[in-house]
Amino acid sequence: MAQHIGIGIGAGLVSALLFGVLLKASPLAILLYLVAPLPILIVGLGWSHKAALWAAAAGSLVLGLVITPFMGLAFGAYIAVPAWWLAYLTLLGRETPRGLEWYPTGRLLGWIAATAALAFIAIAVLSSPNHAAFDRQLRALAQTLVQARMPAAARSTSEAGRTDASPVASERSGQDTTPDTDTAPQAEADQADVTRTEVADALARVVPAFAANGLALLLAFYLWASARIVKISGRLPRPWPDLASTAMPRITLAALGAALLMCLGPGYIGVLGVALVGGFSAAFALQGLAAFHDRSRGRPGRTLMLFGLYLILFVTQGIALVALTLFGLADTALDRRRSQDRPKSSPAP
Repeated sequence: MAQHIGIGIGAGLVSALLFGVLLKASPLAILLYLVAPLPILIVGLGWSHKAALWAAAAGSLVLGLVITPFMGLAFGAYIAVPAWWLAYLTLLGRETPRGLEWYPTGRLLGWIAATAALAFIAIAVLSSPNHAAFDRQLRALAQTLVQARMPAAARSTSEAGRTDASPVASERSGQDTTPDTDTAPQAEADQADVTRTEVADALARVVPAFAANGLALLLAFYLWASARIVKISGRLPRPWPDLASTAMPRITLAALGAALLMCLGPGYIGVLGVALVGGFSAAFALQGLAAFHDRSRGRPGRTLMLFGLYLILFVTQGIALVALTLFGLADTALDRRRSQDRPKSSPAP
């Protein structure tokens, strides 16, 4: 037990160091920050979830004392606690007449989605306890992104307005267009500002969904990578699951429906709903990917089909994930991949 505590504390310090270098704001620092959850997940899967809990506590405490209390809380809410929780669920099991039954990967995938949304809302509340301030921050961020994307279009509109009001056009029409020379480009510029504001407002509303979506994908990758590392070392207690057969239970559809209703709620309730929609969309996309792997088994040209799928995902920069999300939703709703001998129930955390 003492050895597990020592290993957990060491892993927590390593993870805290990887998280803390983000203050350097360099490309290498960002890269190191992205792998910060791995030490906690590795110690949680290779030793025990209690060791991961010690790692989470040690890392949060050190960052809170050495840098700022906010950094410690942010590390705990966004990195450490989600890593410990997923490691705990992964090693959760129960004895049945058929032997030890491990926590199903489908339910684990659903918890990855919920964990990503909860981690996002936790860091949002920590950074801005006042929702109005958080909303202003989101709108400012969205406005900056929109202005970075749309200045060329605005310049083109202004130049077109100046061209239409040029002296050549005036001579051809035989009329004095001097007043329009000032008002037409200004009106078009005002219209462009209104358009940018509307786009920024719409973007600000969906930023939590994009953030939770990306975090859910990262958490799934972290869990897979850390499990592979622990598996190679021979310390992974549970047998390696058949990932292609991963299928979330239908209750996740109800959770998604509840999240959509929460989107209409006020304050952080609505933000949590949007984040949950983003997290579950990532989970259903991963299930769609698993279903594609599963249904292509034994078919001729399977390798070529899988290569084509991943190539499309790479070329479209993830846009094809929308199709995979719909495929995953249909796979859960129709429930056609589950074999008859698969257990109907599973242990709840």
